[in-house]
Amino acid sequence: MHTNYYFLRQLAPALTEQLRGYRVAVCFSQEKDELVIGLTNGSKEFWLKAQLGASFPALALPETFQRARSNSVDLFPELLGEQVETVVAWPQDRVLQVNFRSGARLVFKLYGSRPNAIFRTAPDAPAQLFQQKLVADAELRPQPAPQAASQSSESAQSVQSAESAVQKLPPPLADLPLRYLRAHGYDQAPPDARPRLVNQVLAQLEKPAHYYLIQLEGRTRLSLLPLGDILETLPGDDPIAALRRFVPMALGRRALEMETKQLRQLLERRADEAGTAAAHARRRLHALAHEAGYRHTADLIMAHLHEIPARAEQIEVLDFYTNQPKVIKLKPNEKPQLTAENLYRKGKNQQIEERQLAERIARREAEALTALERLEEMDTQPQLAELRGLRAWRKLHGLDPAPTAAKTATELPFKVFEDRGFTILVGRNAVNNDLLTQKYAHKDDLWLHAKDVTGSHVVIRHRAGQPVPEPVIEHAAQLAGWYSRRQHDTLCPVTVTPKKFVRKPKGALPGQVLVERERVVLVKPGNPFDKEDK
Repeated sequence: MHTNYYFLRQLAPALTEQLRGYRVAVCFSQEKDELVIGLTNGSKEFWLKAQLGASFPALALPETFQRARSNSVDLFPELLGEQVETVVAWPQDRVLQVNFRSGARLVFKLYGSRPNAIFRTAPDAPAQLFQQKLVADAELRPQPAPQAASQSSESAQSVQSAESAVQKLPPPLADLPLRYLRAHGYDQAPPDARPRLVNQVLAQLEKPAHYYLIQLEGRTRLSLLPLGDILETLPGDDPIAALRRFVPMALGRRALEMETKQLRQLLERRADEAGTAAAHARRRLHALAHEAGYRHTADLIMAHLHEIPARAEQIEVLDFYTNQPKVIKLKPNEKPQLTAENLYRKGKNQQIEERQLAERIARREAEALTALERLEEMDTQPQLAELRGLRAWRKLHGLDPAPTAAKTATELPFKVFEDRGFTILVGRNAVNNDLLTQKYAHKDDLWLHAKDVTGSHVVIRHRAGQPVPEPVIEHAAQLAGWYSRRQHDTLCPVTVTPKKFVRKPKGALPGQVLVERERVVLVKPGNPFDKEDK
């Protein structure tokens, strides 16, 4: 609320009383988004430091200031020597204006996302902007210095407008005053009682008894009303002292607040991602448990092998597991024994997948629970209210930003294999293939695919300065053949090319790509990483 109209209207007359007759001695900037103005009356000095960055616009009033010997630049040279007449707040706005006796005007626009300082040598003179990219600010016109009577009239109009506020509150009553009203029953109050509640708040804002330094939703703020956690209570008759106390405190606590917010977001994201991944794995495991397994079908084929005619496309047998008839599809040009063998192999892979899914569910649920426990600790551990304690706790639990920036291989949504220090990723379906090739793969990764048939995209992750060994390429090619329509071929041709030569044409179906350059290797399809096959 340090830029709110109701605080600025308290600050403006206090600055007028303090600065009337002072002359501008220096005007410069030595940090980004900072404007420093030094004023003097010949025996005393007064410093005004405008923070004009979008993250924290503010007027700081340090009691002393030392200009750096380097990296500072003079600004608004025509402002030097100007003598202050009055300081006023624009009606119903977050703007403070300094009027000089020569007619020059300096306007501080304290809007949250686009603060600025605008200087004019006369009310109708061209504008000189501190933030020159905000060209529209050149059209802002300085307001005439109001008389005391007009200020009283303005106050009366504010109260009168509040009396008519039933559904809509006055514009200045945003954020903290609005929260205060709602905390004191505004939303539940009958319509005829709401103007009275607004009038009570307006009276407190017009003549605050105290200024409050508060913490609300992880932010340190200056308030004219008691809200949130009150850190300090300051006299309501000295806005300059309140601002001098608030700005250094807010800047000092800003790093803590930002890191706390980022850490909370990280933990919430981890809990959400882990919970979602566990739910997906649980659904897949449930589907596998309720499907007729490959081993089940293979057992039926072998049990009725003598009943299967040559080149049959399907047979109907009695399922001795369920005591119900079951139709089994066959390949007419493949012996039933070979079909059963392939089904047993798939059944073994299905068992491996079920085991991996169960492990993934347990791991991801544990990750979600850990993240939620860390969030609870953030609300209950007193040492986390200090930046040093927060950073030590974050390091203790491995929550530093750098290690969490990249996902580990086990968290990737693909089949993952490791071979001689190289990571091999295998897509799971057409949409997943697109995700792997278009989003995850780097241009220098090796891309593989069974030639001329549908199948999984396979990627060998590039390692800087290390060419991919041929055995790794061969194993990845075997995977490409195994996870394709050529799974049961004796030999499978596999395309190998850097990912930069793979592109997806406009309008292509999921998983469809064009390969501009390639070499072809012949391999026997299989999973070389399945230890039970070795």
